[in-house]
Amino acid sequence: MALKGIKVIELVGLAPAPFCGMLLSDFGATVTRIDKIAYNPLDVLKHGKRNIALNLKQTEGRNILRDLCMKSDVLIEPYRPGVMEKLGLGPDILLKDNPKLIYARLTGFGQKGALAQRAGHDINYLAISGVLSFLGRKNEKPTAPVNLLADFAGGGLLCAFGILAALLSRQNTGKGQIVDSSMVEGAAYVASFLNRSQTLPIWGKDRGDNLLDTGTYFYDTYETKDGKFMSVGCLEEPFFQIMLKTLGIEGKLTQFDDNEKGRKVLHDIFLTKTQDEWTQIFEKTDSCVFPVLNWAQASEYPHNKLRDTFTTSENPENSEKVVVPNPAPKLSETPASSSFLKQQKDEWENINEILKEIGYQDEKIRQLVKSNAILVSTKGKL
Repeated sequence: MALKGIKVIELVGLAPAPFCGMLLSDFGATVTRIDKIAYNPLDVLKHGKRNIALNLKQTEGRNILRDLCMKSDVLIEPYRPGVMEKLGLGPDILLKDNPKLIYARLTGFGQKGALAQRAGHDINYLAISGVLSFLGRKNEKPTAPVNLLADFAGGGLLCAFGILAALLSRQNTGKGQIVDSSMVEGAAYVASFLNRSQTLPIWGKDRGDNLLDTGTYFYDTYETKDGKFMSVGCLEEPFFQIMLKTLGIEGKLTQFDDNEKGRKVLHDIFLTKTQDEWTQIFEKTDSCVFPVLNWAQASEYPHNKLRDTFTTSENPENSEKVVVPNPAPKLSETPASSSFLKQQKDEWENINEILKEIGYQDEKIRQLVKSNAILVSTKGKL
């Protein structure tokens, strides 16, 4: 696997940091997750990671983290600026301990600036970045696309990219560095195409009036007879003409027609058949018309099955069958493997494996558990 041999410490946080750790784990890194409590059922991205709960308010707990970082390549840290410094675990300390460490700081507003100490969530980061102003239909308020853009794309994904860039740089310089990953800046960067397209015909108008934001009737979704939907993305004239021919309305619409007229025509036609019927009709056409699949359907879609886009497995938490996406992109020589499929070790196996790698022996581990520097759900194995 591409990142085999890379050791990552992930300090527990909300979605962006666990996602960043998941990406590195899926591609082969050994990720050790440092929790604040002995058992945390809320982190659904923890699979495939080793776990230990440390009391960082205690000197002994902080010393364990320092020892782990001295033997690691990467630290993912999601706290507000200054928290780690107050604990004596800031980059000035940990990079002195280990000059090769990549110290990745993943926050909403970054390490400096007027908003650095403010709380926020995905919708707020999108608002400040300017990206939220792009999103929504005409004459409607801005609409956040769940929490995918700032938390995951601009946050966890770009932080992982920054970590990989820093690791590559370390090969040349021998030095680690700080990765200051701001979700505001990440979301803005992800939206570079929108920003740079303002002078082009495809963008630059008010929200909901542009080519790609439902401002055109031939780039939208339409309900089918069974209450499902089809996606229409016929931007180029050849694809548009194939769609018209397939729908049996060749010559009745142009891309310059009034949007309301075009929407009504397509709305009325798509309501005459079910999603499955339309899917079969458009299946062999090159027209950019595809079904809007719900999550349960997506794994059974023939193309996705052929590509192994998803995998079905037992949830390690409750043994129920669950469908999860496989890692992407696919690498020909060092393919990734879904961390969700990896066998989870119990907390005592994790504690012993993690700490013995840095030279801690049984008696010392028992003492650290008794003093609550290491937090466990049960002390029955002492």
